[in-house]
Amino acid sequence: MSNNNSTLNSGIRDNLLRGTVHDFLKREIQSGSALSIVSAYFTIYAYEKMQHHLNEIEELRFLFGDPDFVKWMDPNNKDRKAFEITDEGLALNQQLRQKPIAKACADWIKNKKIQIRTTRDTNLIHGKMYHINNNGVDKAILGSSNFTVRGLGLSPSSNIELNLEVDSDRDRKDLKKWFDEIWDNDELVEDVKNKVLAKLRQIGQDHPPELVYYKTLYELFSEELEKRVTHDKILEDTHLYDMKIWKKLYDFQKEGAKSVIARLLNHNGCILADSVGLGKTFTALAVIKFFELRNERVLVLCPKKLRENWALYPAYNAQTSNEFLEDKFTYTLLSHTDLSRHAGESGGIDLADFNWQNFDLIVIDESHNFRNDTKPIRDTNGNFIRHSRYSRLIEEVIKAGTNTKVLMLSATPVN
Repeated sequence: MSNNNSTLNSGIRDNLLRGTVHDFLKREIQSGSALSIVSAYFTIYAYEKMQHHLNEIEELRFLFGDPDFVKWMDPNNKDRKAFEITDEGLALNQQLRQKPIAKACADWIKNKKIQIRTTRDTNLIHGKMYHINNNGVDKAILGSSNFTVRGLGLSPSSNIELNLEVDSDRDRKDLKKWFDEIWDNDELVEDVKNKVLAKLRQIGQDHPPELVYYKTLYELFSEELEKRVTHDKILEDTHLYDMKIWKKLYDFQKEGAKSVIARLLNHNGCILADSVGLGKTFTALAVIKFFELRNERVLVLCPKKLRENWALYPAYNAQTSNEFLEDKFTYTLLSHTDLSRHAGESGGIDLADFNWQNFDLIVIDESHNFRNDTKPIRDTNGNFIRHSRYSRLIEEVIKAGTNTKVLMLSATPVN
């Protein structure tokens, strides 16, 4: 993006019309050069672009102007990271080259006279500086460019920077003196070369597929795992773990129940879509028991053909075949078709006087039966008589309730 005439007539290097910091470094670095650099960032891709010239230098002193990069290397630190050892927004081919570049950079740092330090305090130094000494002849540029691909002007989408070549011998020498004063002040700076090498080794090493898989899982579910600690305490406080239904569950069902409870507490709704034969009913019973232990009212809606399955477990039915009788389930049970009825009885419940809005949790078995709405029922003159089953569930049961939670069970959620 540089313009040759503008570059010749200006000491400004802006990555736009007046050249780049890379132009300056390429022109001034010689075999045996001694470099002193102040920058908030160092990236391996900038090193790769400058590798040919950097291999010619005698020594480098690199001073990070902010210690945040050290925090970035601490896996336990949750702060937003300011130091990057790789540039952001990289093309895939660059990402694939990351490992060999990191190895080459680490070898260069180990084998050359490379020293790396950082300021101890955050935001202590804001300016960027590149000073080159060639056998007593000083060159320097001062401004805003970090040691990154975009900062040095090595990318088609480079940053627009503002740097100025220092053309005064007095100022170049004074910049070197200024750098030495900070570099040698142990109260202001500390050595971090080994930490940088450790990070480069981490980037450059081979990772087994199993580790990559675990890392992927952690990135996907880390927030949920952290929340799970809180949810586990809530479950423990309700004594759910003491219930017979909980002890009956397999480990995968227990994990499923915990996840369902967490989503119901956080979002008021959840779909349990385990395949046929994986015990959705027992998992749902554990969820129901959790809410009952919190003195919350539960309504189960199921197809009429499954009513006997669900009617077995409420304690008020006193079924001798109920293996969870001591858990004392108290949920109310109705059929899907009862949503279409405004009178009559269902399992001893008077539908004409039934309060659909009275429940904190509604569990809908075979919930895919409600996937489509149907038109409301009207008389021969087109006058509205009542909602369809779906509309009544939404309008008179869920929406009309107070913060009603909904658990939907289905082995075929897509269908």
